[in-house]
Amino acid sequence: MTSSQDTDWRGRASRVLAVVDAVVVAWAVTGAFVLRFGIDNGLSTSGNDAAYVWISAVLAVAWWVMLGAWTSRHHRVLGSGAEEYKRVAAASLWLFGAIAIFSYAFGIDTARGYVGVALPVGLGGLLVARWLVRQHLHLDRQRGNSMNRLLLVGGQGAVAHLAASLMKSKHAGYLPVAAYSPGTVELQTHEASSGLPILGTKPDPELILKAIESCKADAVAVSAGVQLNPQSLRHLGWELASRNIGLIMAPALTDIAGPRIHTQQVAGLPLIHVTTPTLEGGQQVAKRLFDIVVSGMLIVLASPLMLVITLLVKISSKGPVLFRQDRVGMEGAQFQMLKFRSMIVDAEARLAELQDQNEGSGLLFKIKDDPRITRVGRFLRRYSLDELPQLFNILGGSMSLVGPRPPLPREVEAYEHDVRRRLLVKPGLTGLWQVSGRSNLSWQDSIRLDLYYVENWSLAGDLVIILRTVRAVFRSTGAY
Repeated sequence: MTSSQDTDWRGRASRVLAVVDAVVVAWAVTGAFVLRFGIDNGLSTSGNDAAYVWISAVLAVAWWVMLGAWTSRHHRVLGSGAEEYKRVAAASLWLFGAIAIFSYAFGIDTARGYVGVALPVGLGGLLVARWLVRQHLHLDRQRGNSMNRLLLVGGQGAVAHLAASLMKSKHAGYLPVAAYSPGTVELQTHEASSGLPILGTKPDPELILKAIESCKADAVAVSAGVQLNPQSLRHLGWELASRNIGLIMAPALTDIAGPRIHTQQVAGLPLIHVTTPTLEGGQQVAKRLFDIVVSGMLIVLASPLMLVITLLVKISSKGPVLFRQDRVGMEGAQFQMLKFRSMIVDAEARLAELQDQNEGSGLLFKIKDDPRITRVGRFLRRYSLDELPQLFNILGGSMSLVGPRPPLPREVEAYEHDVRRRLLVKPGLTGLWQVSGRSNLSWQDSIRLDLYYVENWSLAGDLVIILRTVRAVFRSTGAY
């Protein structure tokens, strides 16, 4: 069974969220009442205003109850992913939708100014509050606390991959504590790459249950390569449910985003459908329109800053203000990428003599203290200001606001077949590589992130990456 220490964080997190929700909802409803009716009227106890005092109280309680009814405080949705935010938004919108329908059906003249303030302020406050609570939870999980203890069941290769993936994403709250590999040869006591103790190899649900008790796991993750027949797996699921222990199925699908995964029940079997990546059509047109509008606005807003940078670059060193470099874009088409010059004029000519100091991996060339970078250039690179001219590339159509890193022709020539999928979409001013470490990334991680973006891109995902880029730029992590 699960230890009390393992389960305490769940109840504590739910209680914290219950208090946070109550405070935010009360603040939003009270603020809407005061803004609509005023402080003096709000203190009166007569007429329509008095009725809205009671309406406000009922609305606050109903809102708080709806957030609980939509299980937005459940521990399984806390810490990572958008599901928690979706449930908060769904509960709020359903509540106010019900109020609108009720008011229309019974001819009740609800103050539109009151509702028009309470909903956006309350929903925005709830989302911000949930984000702040999540940041605290992430810090706690980085210290190894507030985690779900997992027993990983599956083939040893699948267990090793799953363990490594979960340990890279501690903020998700899953801590692998042991492994069970049904049907494998009983030769080792620990899994080689992850170091997890292997508690058994016999395909017997009763022995798996004993392994769960011995490692005090509160959830079981069944991965690929598990040699359990459907009847045994169903029996294991029943036993876990009776013990209030979670069962997680971890199929051998990697780098597939949630919107592309759909489950369909057929003859009692949960079939997982993975849709084809959307690389063209209406979303592509919408993405282009988004690029034109946003890049045009940013050019106008950033023009004074770009003028100042132009003067600084011109004064600080000899040479042109703009650096033009051939890069490879969508479907292998080459274009000239624009940047503010951050290096000395003969930087490309000196590249060969610096190859032995290369700190990058794979095809990437990076030096943390590159002697070719000018003093002004170092500041521009730290905050990615040297990339502002790429807004003109975006407006012209050779780049996008969000996409894979624009590669050099020599890099593309050395690409393996799978890596060339990066060229199916336009390169971006920012992307997953920008918000995940920038120059600190290895070549393999850079490729993985770019391919993930190509396979799973969406306009909503682009907006999230843009918001994360702002934080990454100000933190200047990995920029050199």
